[in-house]
Amino acid sequence: MDFEEIYQKYFKEVYLFVKSLCHDERVAEEITQESFFKTLKAIEKFDGSKDIRAWLFTIARNTYFSHYKRSKRQIDLGRVEESCMDVEIVNHLMNEEDAFIVHQFLHSMTDPYKEVFSLRTFGELSFEKIGCLFGRSAGWARVTYYRARKQIIEYMEEKNDERD
Repeated sequence: MDFEEIYQKYFKEVYLFVKSLCHDERVAEEITQESFFKTLKAIEKFDGSKDIRAWLFTIARNTYFSHYKRSKRQIDLGRVEESCMDVEIVNHLMNEEDAFIVHQFLHSMTDPYKEVFSLRTFGELSFEKIGCLFGRSAGWARVTYYRARKQIIEYMEEKNDERD
């Protein structure tokens, strides 16, 4: 796979990942461009033994940290961890076999976790709208979503351990 193909295929994913870290479209685009520049310079070092997306996300995350170190802003590490968890869920959903396992587990989850996770992930609703649907607050929707996401990640880790 040449650099142009990697750039075309993964730019949007890397951009969305960086945007989830910084919550600023302009900064996310700048960091994503810088990340792909670093990728271009280091492409020969990539041996292909790991998923290229993980490698690209690592470069983007490190570029994000460097960017904010230079601008002397504090980074909310909790937000970074949450974003990494989101990337983990997205990776599971992009893999056909894993996606089926996630959907099976989702089907067995109790409400409201199942519905809140589905509305947020597949329906792309804001926490405010989800809270409104349930007659609750956006904070309640956020906590419920994160608990559901944690359950799914733990379940997928157990499944991966069983496979190994």
